[in-house]
Amino acid sequence: MIRHTTRQFGNPTILWNDCCQMFIKRFYSIFKNTFSDMDNLIAVCQLTSTANKEKNFQACKTLITNAHKCGAKMIFLPESFDYIEEDKAKSLEMAESLDGSLINNYKSLAKSLDIWLSLGGFHEKFSETKLRNTHLVINNKGEIAEKYHKIHLYDVQIPSKSIQSFESKLVESGTEISPAVKTPIGNIGLAICYDVRFSQMAIALAENGADILTYPSAFFFGTGAYHWEILLRARAIETQCYVIAAAQTGNHSSTRKSWGHSLVVDPLGTVIAQCSEEPGFVLAPIDLSLIKSIRQSMPLECQRRYDIYPKMISSTLCRTTSIEDFNEFKFGSSIVKGLQVFYKTQLSLAFTNIKCVLPGRILLKRINTIINFICFFM
Repeated sequence: MIRHTTRQFGNPTILWNDCCQMFIKRFYSIFKNTFSDMDNLIAVCQLTSTANKEKNFQACKTLITNAHKCGAKMIFLPESFDYIEEDKAKSLEMAESLDGSLINNYKSLAKSLDIWLSLGGFHEKFSETKLRNTHLVINNKGEIAEKYHKIHLYDVQIPSKSIQSFESKLVESGTEISPAVKTPIGNIGLAICYDVRFSQMAIALAENGADILTYPSAFFFGTGAYHWEILLRARAIETQCYVIAAAQTGNHSSTRKSWGHSLVVDPLGTVIAQCSEEPGFVLAPIDLSLIKSIRQSMPLECQRRYDIYPKMISSTLCRTTSIEDFNEFKFGSSIVKGLQVFYKTQLSLAFTNIKCVLPGRILLKRINTIINFICFFM
């Protein structure tokens, strides 16, 4: 202990040299880990939304503009970036459609700056009594590249943390997982806040091509200290994906406070960038080669025992596609016409014989396989 104290405070020259070396090493580490891959540089934003939509937009615009100046190619905003309003009636009144003025402003901003935007939970107008919590990705041409409607709604009561929320009273739940969207930084799987507690969704997104999972959030302060970081790191480790979580922070009103600590986790589960408790943004690189390396050295996807437990089949695979009468599909040695097909997904199609052998009989065919199935509907 005496030697340690003398080392720290005894010789000013030694202390100065040590400090310089530490600074150089630290600066190099930051440069190497954060700015070495400018093509895949992202910015994760943190803000304190209120019920003032225009003020919120200006705050987001400033963050986006400054992050763009730092070289970010894609910028992530948190859930409720548009507004936070506790009164249900007022929230419904403030909601907009996807072709409303607010989203058009963000489209214009993305196009003018030549950047991609992830807009976390947006209050999308849905009906007279409900809205949707919608995650949007806008490309650098100002177009909506993909959207996702939150499927897990935050209906919880935690008296010990003074938390009571019934999101389903205001929000219409989504019905499907959206396909991973291809972006300049990788394939991104879309989720929102409470979705982070459901590992099945994360695994389904990863198995269907996601390199990156996003959880834009307005995480309650009462649970943030206990669950925020550990949940996000767990999702990264089990899927071997990057996890990006832009977050709300601070006091939105006298009754609502968010945890903050927006962060980026790499596929090893290491937090590589994190905000504190103030509005702002952090920069982080996305290294797709790291994902490939980790998945090759520990091939979880190949080692999962789907012969013992069920595979996570996401509704991404069950999204219907349009069918034209002139389409043709091979079925053994026969050709199935589009007019016979009444349902098609990415994995299968269902059709009837032109001349049914038995009433109510339909045929199911798995696409790109040689296995055909016959199914009887009661």
